[in-house]
Amino acid sequence: MDSLKTNAGAQKTEPAIRPLMGNEAIARGAWEAGVKVASAYPGTPSTEILENLARYPAEDISVEWAVNEKVALDIAIGASFAGVRAFCSMKHVGLNVAADALMSQTYIGVNGGLVITVCDDPGIHSSQNEQDTRIYARLAMVPCLEPADAQEAYELVKTAFDISEEYDTPVIVRSTTRLSHTRSPVRIGEREEVPRKPFEENPAKNVMIPAHARQRHARLLEREQRLKELFAQEPFSRIEWGRKDIGVITLGVPYSYVKEVLPEASVLKLSASWPLPEDRLREFAESVERLFVVEELEPIVEDELRRLGIAVEGKVWFPRTGELSPEIVRDGFVAAGVLEPPPAAEEELDIEPLVRPPVLCAGCPHMSTYNVLRTMNARVAGDIGCYTLAAIEPLKAIDTCVSMGSSIANAIGMARAGYNERPIVATIGDSTFLHAGIPPLIDAVYNNVNITVVILDNSITAMTGGQHHPGTGYGIRGNKTHKVDYEEICRAVGVKWVRTVDPYDLSALFKALREAVEYKGVSVVIADRPCVIDPVRITGPAMVVDQKTCIACQACMNLGCPALTWSDEWYEGHHKVKIDPGLCIGCAVCAQICPTTSIQPSQADT
Repeated sequence: MDSLKTNAGAQKTEPAIRPLMGNEAIARGAWEAGVKVASAYPGTPSTEILENLARYPAEDISVEWAVNEKVALDIAIGASFAGVRAFCSMKHVGLNVAADALMSQTYIGVNGGLVITVCDDPGIHSSQNEQDTRIYARLAMVPCLEPADAQEAYELVKTAFDISEEYDTPVIVRSTTRLSHTRSPVRIGEREEVPRKPFEENPAKNVMIPAHARQRHARLLEREQRLKELFAQEPFSRIEWGRKDIGVITLGVPYSYVKEVLPEASVLKLSASWPLPEDRLREFAESVERLFVVEELEPIVEDELRRLGIAVEGKVWFPRTGELSPEIVRDGFVAAGVLEPPPAAEEELDIEPLVRPPVLCAGCPHMSTYNVLRTMNARVAGDIGCYTLAAIEPLKAIDTCVSMGSSIANAIGMARAGYNERPIVATIGDSTFLHAGIPPLIDAVYNNVNITVVILDNSITAMTGGQHHPGTGYGIRGNKTHKVDYEEICRAVGVKWVRTVDPYDLSALFKALREAVEYKGVSVVIADRPCVIDPVRITGPAMVVDQKTCIACQACMNLGCPALTWSDEWYEGHHKVKIDPGLCIGCAVCAQICPTTSIQPSQADT
């Protein structure tokens, strides 16, 4: 423990205080810890971690976007083998992709320190599910640290590297959306230069064949006990004494809510959720009359207390789904009879919030593709990206969406099931295709399946804010590098029918898709048009609607473009349409749909 404190506290000058988001603090902590290699795949709420690491000098740290989370973790693992401190980050569902490597690396351990930051998304702000990374930590028998604020995030990342090397283990640092994107003051220090260790010539440790794995599993159990002893000590387990009739065990962001709502209670604040210090939990439980656990998502700590035979209350009062808040925590303690209900408001405002459903950006090239697919009555297996918004009104053109890269394999399954009522089309973004779409495309060709794949190439990882990937030709620091050719990839795996088309050219797009679905076998259409907002917003002459000739057919409104709105003019009882010049980028897709040529470029912009 003393060595951990000494290493984590190494500084050269008086520390400064900066206002940092949790993700910025995590990046700062990793850089100060002497990390030499960092890799990640972007995913909200984790994206900004690697982006901030890329702002530190290239001579200090190698930073790169990986093609997916497993590749990112494997890169970090390789750097650890080579003897340097290595780091990778991902969102919670990304750990599903990286889990295969994690489950073996926990047996192997580390050479250079290896830390994985996983950002969960309670409340599903920008994810396809709610998932608790602590379950993976327990499954993999990997220590999991849980900071409560940006300062702790910064400190625990540094400490995680010391734990990793001293206990020969990968370490997970779990963040959540609230922590990752909340800004607060952080006292920072300077970078610690950690010498590279020599490669450890130890096949029995580094090579996970069955004979070696059996021996290493026993080491995991020994390590677990040592970590329990570590996490029983401060600062990992800190008791803040208050009323002895009420005790609360909490960790992560909910700690702040408990302190705000119930400041007089005795609190056991944990900074690690696996392995849990059983003796410390018993000690605290025996010191209070009524014990609560406040934790987000799954009852990890609560279940452990029950396993130890300790009476505890938790999810009966606090929800198992969604993100906690001071209001939710207060309501839980009110329902439990610990707090009095708050006084009723003297006057309740009868205000209905304005519903603003999510929409694709004005001029998004995905709109025309899905408009055509809907016109063709295709059965569309969708994927993860901005284009998932095409599942809702008004496009309503996506029928399924499971996970990164699932679309092509889902389409294969539909075809193999004998579905033939509609053309089967899989749509997938460029970054997602590189992430997990190539193996199922190979499978489709190998098994000669009759499906069409549409690669929506907008030349960026758009949904997470515009990050580069191998299809953009640039690295995370803006350095020019090799650019993947999607047609070459498709032809290399055996696809015979491949076309690249501009989705702004509706006639060419419709022709290509029609021919693709009529082709017997695997066909691929690459809809090639850059994202309209990255790297800078693309604009052309704004379009305008001639109110004299508009017949209010509203065909253009089916695009779902936010630049198209209702006019005050009417035609035979129907609203005419107008275009917001501040939003319109001049893509002219709506003009191609208009049957009366009422939509033309604005003369003021030409």
